[in-house]
Amino acid sequence: MSVTLVPSLPTRSGTTPAPAPSRPLDVLGVPGEINLDYAASAPCARAAADAVAELLPWYASVHRGAGALSRRCTLAYERARQTVGDFFGARADDHVIFTRNTTDALNLLARAVPAGTTVVTFAGEHHANLLPWPRGSVRLPVPTDPAGAVRALAAALTELRRDSNAALPVLVAVTGASNVTGERWPVAELARVAHRHGARIVLDAAQLAPHAPVDLLALDVDYLAVSGHKLYAPFGAGVLVGRADWLDAAPPYLAGGGATSHVGPATHDVTWATGPARHEGGTPNLLGAVALAAVCAALAGADRAALAAGEQALLARLRTGIAALPHVVELRTFGPDTPRVGIVSFVVAGRDSAEVAARLAADHRIGVRDGLFCAHPLARRLLTEAAGRTGRRDLPPTALRASVGLGSTPAQVDRLLAALATLG
Repeated sequence: MSVTLVPSLPTRSGTTPAPAPSRPLDVLGVPGEINLDYAASAPCARAAADAVAELLPWYASVHRGAGALSRRCTLAYERARQTVGDFFGARADDHVIFTRNTTDALNLLARAVPAGTTVVTFAGEHHANLLPWPRGSVRLPVPTDPAGAVRALAAALTELRRDSNAALPVLVAVTGASNVTGERWPVAELARVAHRHGARIVLDAAQLAPHAPVDLLALDVDYLAVSGHKLYAPFGAGVLVGRADWLDAAPPYLAGGGATSHVGPATHDVTWATGPARHEGGTPNLLGAVALAAVCAALAGADRAALAAGEQALLARLRTGIAALPHVVELRTFGPDTPRVGIVSFVVAGRDSAEVAARLAADHRIGVRDGLFCAHPLARRLLTEAAGRTGRRDLPPTALRASVGLGSTPAQVDRLLAALATLG
């Protein structure tokens, strides 16, 4: 007699799974505390908290037990994979691999790229998209506008294909939205250039996904990396979605239980699994996966256009208010009218940024980020550019960043602007 431990799930090319239960899109918080640091870690969505609370009594092993609890948890984990893949427009044959965060996902892909791969990035990337790539990678200068990014990539790939073995793979690694300035990058155009030159492209969507729909098929990107903690699901999960061939050919990211289909008595008598399991060795983060899927389901059922319009109104209010303060200077890579998500970085002339952040927290209960935002090359470049653009010589060596999202209000933005005005 055969026993099916997990009901079979429909594939992305087959029938649609039953819709996830509708969950609220509001976020948790502490009354009186103004959180304007979403770009570092967004607050927890109630949808994520409710999904985790609902599953916790059933918490058990995944893929490792025949009991009712284990069967339910295995089904929840695989349904989460399906939900997340569908939310990001994964193709039927893509792998959806749960990781810890975007950094983990990009490091996984860096381990999986074939030998001899050249990775092309821009100097404006987050460290997660600068540091993992193999030696010999190409780092392009920060462009002055989105069109310049497309031209620079086209020129670099033309030169690369001319000077190297045309059979060697090339991977372009680019952000969807800057974690320093919030400015959006021309992902679809960059993907077209990459594919025209026979290269693949990976999108760091950590900052874009919380603010705008991200669809692999529509953007025509080969891989996508996302963090749950920036997408209102702070339970330690991220995801790498993308083409299977490189991932199935690579050694497992983590060697261990669950990543194998056979282990024999000899030292190296191992047959590794294919599919996502190959890179998900060890007991998986069930609660993180379920939380991320719950947020994806809630966002999929929401009016994303209305959410974006509300955020853009807040962003315009914040940027207009900053521009009206003569002692505060906004940082930017591109022109002031470039589309962007709800992130603004700035400096207060004559004031140390860490001291300003501490004052905002202590005196006004406002949380913002200070520093170079794990994007040191870009942040330092923009600080130098801001000094040249304004002619000021009293700008500090680090910056401040305010970021908004679900739950942010005009009153919170106004409180920040009023507090900054007192520092003049």
